[in-house]
Amino acid sequence: MKVKDAMHRGVEWVSPDTPVSEVAKRMRDLDIGAIPVGENDRLIGMVTDRDIACRAVAEGRDPVRTSAREVMTKGIVYCRDNEELGDALRIMEQRKLRRLPVINDKKRMVGMLSLGDIAHSASREMTGEMVSAVAEHHA
Repeated sequence: MKVKDAMHRGVEWVSPDTPVSEVAKRMRDLDIGAIPVGENDRLIGMVTDRDIACRAVAEGRDPVRTSAREVMTKGIVYCRDNEELGDALRIMEQRKLRRLPVINDKKRMVGMLSLGDIAHSASREMTGEMVSAVAEHHA
């Protein structure tokens, strides 16, 4: 099975200049824990709920004046839409990640692959092993 068969499409983005307060509202409204940051149709980072908590709130930054660029995680790990799902799963296990942005051959972001997506698409055995490996890090 390919990543493109399991991922979800239609991923919301924010620009690097979006205030953290707006990023947090969008994440709340979409019920997501991370949102990609894009510039010129390219993925340049991700803002997670942890980024907001640790890099904005805990440091006393004003969420209206602090931008996504200032708190985002750079150097994003991603997978490609034409990769085997098992290969993406190994990346998630090795890096202890709960979600991976998905790019195409033109390096454009086309979706997101999450633990939930894999749970709905993969075999029970593959899902159980993956959830155990990733969850171990977050316990």
